[in-house]
Amino acid sequence: MREMLTKILQDKFAKIAFITLVLLYTIILFANFIAPYSNTYSNRDMSYAPPSKIYTIDENGKLTRPYTYNYIREYEPSLMQTVFKQDRTKKYYIKIFTNGHLFGTEKGGQLYLLGTDINGRDVFSRLLFGGRISMTVGFLALLVVFPIGLLYGGISGYFGGIVDTLMMRFAEAVMAIPSFYLLIILAAILPGGMTSVQRFALIVVILALIGWAGFARVVRGMVLSIKNEDFVLAEKAIGASNLRIILKHIIPQTTSYVIIAMTLSVPSYILAESGLSFLGLGIQQPDASWGNMLKEAQEFTNILYRPWLLTPGLLIFIAVLSFNLLGDTIRDILDPKSQKRV
Repeated sequence: MREMLTKILQDKFAKIAFITLVLLYTIILFANFIAPYSNTYSNRDMSYAPPSKIYTIDENGKLTRPYTYNYIREYEPSLMQTVFKQDRTKKYYIKIFTNGHLFGTEKGGQLYLLGTDINGRDVFSRLLFGGRISMTVGFLALLVVFPIGLLYGGISGYFGGIVDTLMMRFAEAVMAIPSFYLLIILAAILPGGMTSVQRFALIVVILALIGWAGFARVVRGMVLSIKNEDFVLAEKAIGASNLRIILKHIIPQTTSYVIIAMTLSVPSYILAESGLSFLGLGIQQPDASWGNMLKEAQEFTNILYRPWLLTPGLLIFIAVLSFNLLGDTIRDILDPKSQKRV
């Protein structure tokens, strides 16, 4: 593991991807501390407020502690829309380690680093709390997918014959189902009164149910080439049970592929959860995920006048790209032949 980490850090793009992912997971882990507002905070008077402007130079041109001004919401008749103007009658200085948070303002101050949404909720804080769902759904799904795929593919490849034929035909039938449309159907028929925690758990199960077949098929092919090795034949000769041979001697030989597959599978689960939540079939408001936060940015006027609402999409892009770059590097490390083929 240490050798793999060293090689990852030697690759420029993989190093950036690895550091990015470590940073993302560290931030969402300490979201309660880093976020200036709680996940239940809402100020309807600040609906669609733009990002707060932070100043470090005062009116006299002198360097000072960072401060900001609160916004005042007014209706502009000439524009026929609501506008936000800064209330310059009072400064609110930004403090570090205040009220149990990493940073914040003095009492009465408002700090919106990435603006607010339609309900006046701080987008920056919701990004951190929403990341807990969007960035963990992949790993939770893998905890279901990979044990099933390993055992199913291992049994199919080891026994062969009619057992292999029947098991693989069933796996191919599952693979033939359009996965995203199945996700939409299954998510749409979920009871409406479910909590977000229950919905999140079911999304993980749904993702796992359609993701194991392709993995099991690859594992089965690897087992077919391993089961005739001398160490397997030796285990059979001393009377070891089939289950022991599969679990202790054959499946561990697929470790390299499993690590590569896990790294490259996480982005697809992140995109699947985000897609479901974007369509309104995943995590529901008021709970946050990057998918349902991005849904608000689908309106043309929001894209044009409130670009800060697009930040969840940027984070999804960064996370998926980082996982793919890291997965490609791990594949090259564990399977050098694949790099030569390319």
